Amino acid sequence: MNNTLGVATPQDVGMSADQLERAFGLLTAATEAGQIGAASLTVARQGKEVFARGCGQQNPRTGQPIDADSIFLLASITKPVTACALMILVDRGLISLNDPVIAYLPEYTEGDRPAVKVRHLLSHISGMPDMLPENTSLRQAHTPVSGFVARALQTPLLYKPGTDFCYQSMGILLAAEIVERVSGQRLRDFEHEEIFAPLGMARSALGMGDWTLEDVIWCGTDAEEDEEQQSWGWNSPYWRDFGAPWGGMHSTGRDLAILLQTMLNGGTYGNQRIFSRAAVATMTQDQNGALNAPWGIGWGVSGARVWGFWGDLVSRRTFGHTGATGTVAWADAERQLSCAVLTNQMVAEGSLLRRVSNAVAAAVEE
Repeated sequence: MNNTLGVATPQDVGMSADQLERAFGLLTAATEAGQIGAASLTVARQGKEVFARGCGQQNPRTGQPIDADSIFLLASITKPVTACALMILVDRGLISLNDPVIAYLPEYTEGDRPAVKVRHLLSHISGMPDMLPENTSLRQAHTPVSGFVARALQTPLLYKPGTDFCYQSMGILLAAEIVERVSGQRLRDFEHEEIFAPLGMARSALGMGDWTLEDVIWCGTDAEEDEEQQSWGWNSPYWRDFGAPWGGMHSTGRDLAILLQTMLNGGTYGNQRIFSRAAVATMTQDQNGALNAPWGIGWGVSGARVWGFWGDLVSRRTFGHTGATGTVAWADAERQLSCAVLTNQMVAEGSLLRRVSNAVAAAVEE
């Protein structure tokens, strides 16, 4: 299946074409200044694509130009997609968010670990660390995902589960392990069969899919990297196909627009129902209550303490996520507006992503 969003002019959906050009101009200026090497901007409203364009070079070694279908390493935008996979199993009655993690990972036993619930892993309140203390050495050794899981199951918690918020990639890793054990499939295969293929997200994969390094966007602006980075860094064959459930997905702005629209539609796209309406509502509403640390299931929501790089002008019904490679994807349910800004390098702690997002939000005129 090759689903695509319908196409409309900005004026057809009450948006300013000039303002969208202004938003894209921020990205072209950043590439010309050498702050980033590549970028794409995809904007949709009311289920219609109204802007999709790229700028820069795919790889500083080759100079291949970027377009709206160029494939970027998303980094942490991967996290809500991992959560989407788990929520499909919740819809099927195979997992409960309120079950203890130990019900699915029986070796997760010591200390306060039996108190960690599945939902805690997905809203960053489990007490798990962001990265393992051994993260660098594991990557240097080209350790597979299973090796990270083994360490994550044993790593000490930072606080009692459910009592504090700490952004944590390792909680997402354990959520992914639950998906694999319950489904009996590798996460990358489950996501392809249950999300990407049904939605026609043909240029999305956890890991490298069938692509080579020449097919995807280089991270960073320098073509030459030190030996360690070539071995285990973002542009290494090892890391690109590692398939980190917290940061290893490749995709395009157009594919992300389809996923965001599915969420805005209450879990459906075209004739496909991927998630229940109840699952979407749960994922996109604050789950952390009295902690004053808003987060949904996988998705960041309005008021989130960190990673709110979707700007200052969106409504309180906005959800989204960003990634350390210089990416952000968000959807504003009140305005039926979605936006994916994909670049290959984080600039000024996310300032570029916020400013582009502001310019996109400001394009809505009615």
